[in-house]
Amino acid sequence: MELSSEQRDKQISLLKARFEKNTNRHQGLEWAAVQARLEANPEKLWSLQEMENTGGEPDVVGQDTRTGEYIFYDCSAETPKGRRSICFDREALESRKENKPTSSAMDMAAAMGIELLTEEQYRELQTLGKFDLKTSSWIVTPPAIRKLGGALFCDRRYETVFVYHNGAESYYGVRGFRGSLKV
Repeated sequence: MELSSEQRDKQISLLKARFEKNTNRHQGLEWAAVQARLEANPEKLWSLQEMENTGGEPDVVGQDTRTGEYIFYDCSAETPKGRRSICFDREALESRKENKPTSSAMDMAAAMGIELLTEEQYRELQTLGKFDLKTSSWIVTPPAIRKLGGALFCDRRYETVFVYHNGAESYYGVRGFRGSLKV
């Protein structure tokens, strides 16, 4: 999907303001180059707006040295409000007999055109600030764990990043997911 020119300008302006406010997240990167990539990839700008609309506050956190793509993560202080109270994936959602959540992390991410953070990416994000002090975020789960019915999530407590497990079908009001997007 693509944004109207007005939506595009508004989203770019918002991303630029966040970029300039949080320079510690992307030292050595220039906004003009990021903006040029965004303008050349309107479908990615739509995904960033979806991240924004669900409370993610996406920001540039690096650049892929192989491809030159800029990497955006959800940088909201807590897991995005519009993506909470969801189970891990479609299989988990369908396995619930009652009290089903509205969606799953994997389905929402796919619909938005983004990916869940990996454990490595989540730990990298935590070097840029303090995130998920009151909430938790589903992360990419190894197939062997998922095959057995589990899924992984992370949070930050006691100045430490923790990785936990839960049944993939579980959901909590304070658990959602953070996404990543390369542009």
